[in-house]
Amino acid sequence: MKRRGYGIVSALAALLLGATACGGGAGSDAIRHGPGVTSKPCPKAVNPDNGCIYLGIISDLSKGPFRDLGKPVTHAQKAFWDRVNRQGGIGGYDIDVTTYTRDSAYDPAAHKAMYERMKGKVLALAHTLGSSTTAAILPDLRKNKIVAVPISWTSAWEFEDVILESGASYCAEAMNSVDYAVEEYSAKSVMVVHFPGDYGDDVAAGAKIAAARHKIGFTHRRTGQGRQAQKPVIDAIVKQSPDLVVLAVGPQETSAIVGETVRRGYPGRFIGSLPTWQRDMLNGPTGPALRQRYLQSSPWKPFAVDSPGHAAMRQAVGRVAPSDAMTAGWVLSYPLKAVLQKAAENGDLTREGVFRALKQTTRIDYEGILPAEAGNFSGDPNTNAFRQTVLGRPDPDAYTGITVVKEFSAGPTASSHVFTAPCYTSL
Repeated sequence: MKRRGYGIVSALAALLLGATACGGGAGSDAIRHGPGVTSKPCPKAVNPDNGCIYLGIISDLSKGPFRDLGKPVTHAQKAFWDRVNRQGGIGGYDIDVTTYTRDSAYDPAAHKAMYERMKGKVLALAHTLGSSTTAAILPDLRKNKIVAVPISWTSAWEFEDVILESGASYCAEAMNSVDYAVEEYSAKSVMVVHFPGDYGDDVAAGAKIAAARHKIGFTHRRTGQGRQAQKPVIDAIVKQSPDLVVLAVGPQETSAIVGETVRRGYPGRFIGSLPTWQRDMLNGPTGPALRQRYLQSSPWKPFAVDSPGHAAMRQAVGRVAPSDAMTAGWVLSYPLKAVLQKAAENGDLTREGVFRALKQTTRIDYEGILPAEAGNFSGDPNTNAFRQTVLGRPDPDAYTGITVVKEFSAGPTASSHVFTAPCYTSL
């Protein structure tokens, strides 16, 4: 009965959105627009009488360390915007996220070059994957007021007006992980193993803040990409034997670290951030160790959860291998949709108009995937910072290999922390 109720609500919402969004075909004459918006229909338009809003995607789709994140995120976002188009579009415009999809393979120089070539042709970025890669284009995003959705969760985004982030930062996530380990495992020491840069350093900084609050031991070790690069940190974990290892790396590094340290007798536990996990890790030789020792920290619940947003996502993405990266791509698209709707209501789909609409946004309807208050972009960074995260354990019977063990919550460290600067600046 619960699911049927969700279906009725979603159907009514879709009808209402379609009724309000499709008026004015080929773009309303009352709406100002600039780069990335045209009165001509999108290629392969769902609504051929609508104009077109072009959004850019710069991702890791081939050979970078986060290709297993970038590919499903991109698939989910294309499905998300197709759903918006099938509901009538926004303000008399369909949304195109295909024409300007590019693969930078997580290389900041390539990322910047691709951005420079597309920036005059898109209104905003549906996603820019990575912290260091997004940092490479951030000065120009600011200069031109081009709004961008990051596929990364550094606390720096709390301080950037042109960035439309969703969910808790890496920093808050790490705080919650350490708080959990202290409470559940009586942890007295923590080591963070992480990539250099905003992603890994932000995780390390959050864990350091939590460790200081609990007066427990803290160390951190930066590491490189690939399995072979993990030997120094594996040796350090085995030698120091911290009660908790917090991981801020990719899936292959996680498999190497967990598998080899456990094989060598390390008795402690691991909590990894969202990018550390892929379901196929359970099928490899590291699977048993992961099931016994690893938890995944995440900004939201996994693919198979029963919420209206999760259900809409599963229907939209079609027959695919379930992936929590798809959940990320889907949920991260809601704020840009809301901001574009607000800009259209304001009659201004220029970049300045979209930026102004962003600052007027205080709540986002995430259809149950995140609380609405997670989408406040109108206040100061500390007020806007969302601090709740979810913890899951590996489960071969779950669609994405993860079952929730701790619901949305913020531990005492994240709840009391005052965000005055990106966390990694204090590492």
